[in-house]
Amino acid sequence: MITRLSHLFLRTLRDDPADAEVLSHKLLVRAGYVRRVAPGVYSWLPLGLRTLRRIEQVVREEMNSAGAQEISLPALLPREPFETTGRWTEYGSALFRLKDRKGNDMLLGPTHEELFTLTVQGEYSSYKDLPVTLYQIQSKYRDEERPRAGILRGREFTMKDSYSFDLDDAGLERSYQVHRETYQRIFDRLGIDYVICAATSGAMGGSASEEFLAISAAGEDTFVRSTDGEYAANVEAVVTPVPPARPFEGLPAPVVHDTPGTPTIATLVDWANGAGLGREVTAADTLKNVLFKVREPGKDWELLGVGLPGDREVDMKRVEAALEPAEVAVLGEDDFTANPFLVKGYIGPGALLAGGVRYLVDPRVVEGTAWITGADEPGRHVVDLVCGRDFTPDGTIEAAEVREGDEAPDGHGTLTLARGIEIGHIFQLGRKYTDAFGFDVLGENGKPARVTMGSYGIGVSRLVAVLAEQYADEKGLVWPAAAAPADVHVVIANKDEAATGGAATLVEALDRARLEVLFDDRKASPGVKFKDAELIGVPWVVVVGRGWSEGTVELRERATGEVTQVSVDGAADEIIRLIGAGR
Repeated sequence: MITRLSHLFLRTLRDDPADAEVLSHKLLVRAGYVRRVAPGVYSWLPLGLRTLRRIEQVVREEMNSAGAQEISLPALLPREPFETTGRWTEYGSALFRLKDRKGNDMLLGPTHEELFTLTVQGEYSSYKDLPVTLYQIQSKYRDEERPRAGILRGREFTMKDSYSFDLDDAGLERSYQVHRETYQRIFDRLGIDYVICAATSGAMGGSASEEFLAISAAGEDTFVRSTDGEYAANVEAVVTPVPPARPFEGLPAPVVHDTPGTPTIATLVDWANGAGLGREVTAADTLKNVLFKVREPGKDWELLGVGLPGDREVDMKRVEAALEPAEVAVLGEDDFTANPFLVKGYIGPGALLAGGVRYLVDPRVVEGTAWITGADEPGRHVVDLVCGRDFTPDGTIEAAEVREGDEAPDGHGTLTLARGIEIGHIFQLGRKYTDAFGFDVLGENGKPARVTMGSYGIGVSRLVAVLAEQYADEKGLVWPAAAAPADVHVVIANKDEAATGGAATLVEALDRARLEVLFDDRKASPGVKFKDAELIGVPWVVVVGRGWSEGTVELRERATGEVTQVSVDGAADEIIRLIGAGR
């Protein structure tokens, strides 16, 4: 197909949009791929839609090859199925809710576990019908509080979501592995630099889950990898290695000290090192107690205390992941006023446990470890308070920040941190949804068998931005062949009629070879055309310019800038050969 720029609905921009924060957002707007309609809502213009469709096609081909079947379910959904699973409440403010004219509650689907479960339940009733995997590529909706980075984090987005239905856990494991391998083929075909990470399940529920993260400094997700092993995990899913418990024998009794003016860890450490304790004290020797309020879906707010070594900061994403689907907030001044037994800056385990506050600690706070912590009185701390002897927490929580150089959970080396963009997520859901809807089939033994599920998502529209982030350079977009809006971009840079006619003949020959051709036949100057070609980012650019009179055209590889002079005679065949070899 030939697309003439003289007719294409396209307007490129020289300046970055004022609201753009990341490179992909700037370039996709400047190159005329997308336009903002509202915060987190974008229109896809012709070049952007072509890129999106080519990515969709890669996804569709691989899903079909894996044995999945494509269907299409509505995006406008009734409340009742989500009420049945609890997600009407669990999703909180991220769910787009609305009412129809009769007052019935509806929603715009963020994912479709409920509807896929009901769809299969309505059609299948025997073990002979399973396993089955269904998928769709469809618009999804989430009411992001802070949509940002263009199409990287929007409120409307295109997603491939698929769901497997199996008779038993072994079947679920097989379906999960099929999806894992399929995702690898998809992302490899698209040329994405990615890592597979252990992840948390969140509001989706289920047991095992993994994320596919595209490596990018623009990513919102922090992930870790071990230096000497194969461990990789989203920072929210990192499991802290638990040190061995220590014996109580020989440990001194706790002593309360006056510590005026020490409401922070830094001031407490300064006091301790000047108090004649007989040892050097660091922040790691102190026990910091942070107060939260937590609200489970449909319940009231409750207090939660979290204890962690004083040299660690709280990572709110890890806290939220550990407590999901509950809402979590740090205590404010009004909360402290309402709970006077909490002495801000001097909180210790004693007042929390005595006050009936649930108290969870970092996994490093093991039995036999001694701490300097708050004594629950203004200007006072207790030294040598021992876990398991002087206080017993209610459990542990992964709430502390993960740092570069931390011990790797798999025991192989230390952790390194990097940033990434989530492009895929796979879940072994198990029976959360089939239990909610009572989805049984008749088993081979003649008895009811509860179906088990997997859920698997790919952010298809997000992949457009990911490829822009990973491939773009200072001149503009650079598309890999599998995702580009065209295979070759032909530029007329010569006003000579013979060159113009030759370019048209060349374009027709490339079209006959079934290449997608972007043909810049505009009356603009060569400089404008070259800048647009660099900005638009088609992987190969053919320039019909001053060399035409000498019997040559230029073939430029956008990614490397390498230029090959191609003879006009047989130019189409040679360009087709070179493009094919470079793919």
